[in-house]
Amino acid sequence: MKKNWMYGILGLTFMLLAGCGTTEDTTTHEKEKETPQENVATTNTEKPKEKASTEKEESKATEPKEESKATEPKEETPKATETTAQPTNDLFSGYKQIEVDGGNMSGHREAKVVVDIGFGDRKYWAFTNEHGQLVRVVADKITLQDDRTEPVTSSGRYYSDEAKVPGVERADLDEGHIIADSLGGVSNAYNITPQESTLNRHGDQAYMEKAIRDAGGATNFEAIITYPNTTTQIPSHYKYTYTLQGHKVVDDFDNVNPDAVNKAQGLTQSKPSTPAPAPKPTPAPQPTAPAPSTNTGGDLSSVDKNGNGEVTIQEAKDAGYSMPITKDHWLYQYMRDNDRDGMVGEQ
Repeated sequence: MKKNWMYGILGLTFMLLAGCGTTEDTTTHEKEKETPQENVATTNTEKPKEKASTEKEESKATEPKEESKATEPKEETPKATETTAQPTNDLFSGYKQIEVDGGNMSGHREAKVVVDIGFGDRKYWAFTNEHGQLVRVVADKITLQDDRTEPVTSSGRYYSDEAKVPGVERADLDEGHIIADSLGGVSNAYNITPQESTLNRHGDQAYMEKAIRDAGGATNFEAIITYPNTTTQIPSHYKYTYTLQGHKVVDDFDNVNPDAVNKAQGLTQSKPSTPAPAPKPTPAPQPTAPAPSTNTGGDLSSVDKNGNGEVTIQEAKDAGYSMPITKDHWLYQYMRDNDRDGMVGEQ
């Protein structure tokens, strides 16, 4: 019995040992099976990343480098010429910029152009319309003439004459500057219009120029010139707008003789002059009784040549009597003593 019991215990022990071994093998086998699956999952998740990275690197490699752009040859902008330069400023849109010498005496203007009419470094821009009429002048700043640093003639001008714009040959019209020499303007046809002489020299035009000079310059300057038709170069109206020491000024006037206009409106009638005082009438001689005289031996008929009973100074002189004739002289009673001082013919 004891021997059988021992055999039973040994058998149970072998069974337990066999079961443990099987469990370990099974666990180990399962672990081995799980490990490849994890590796596969890991590999699958990493491969797209590597591919994306590779694509990015390839994309970068194919993109043009900035350095190569910088080294590409640039196209040079053609330099502006006298008649073909096109300003980029919107102010000049639709106009061709040309250069004209400031002292050019020709009266011809090109159509739809813009010209700098400022002397030296000044920028005063003049515009023509499709008919070649000067219609607008603008300047951001008006800088006065400086005869200490600029070549100015003895008459205060940059040039000895002005452009012969059609119309200036009329006796009543001047070669009028839109911007005067004293304000830095040149004398070519793009700054000259035929302007009524009195208006230019003594009227609103002259007043405007003096106001700007007295203020030391102006800003935001604009001149608008209008015409009665499309064929004449003689303006009918001017409108100037500018700023003086912070104050906006507008001068608006026709191209006419202001004196004639004022006279027609009754604004220049002179006051009636005070008449000169009338000369006092010479008092008529008052008949007086002949005064007694110490000189009584004269012959009146030898002195009173016309026989009117009155002796003039000349008659007395002609008869040989010297002047004055005093009250005690016999002729005194026949002569006229206007001031009744007792003498006739006194100096």
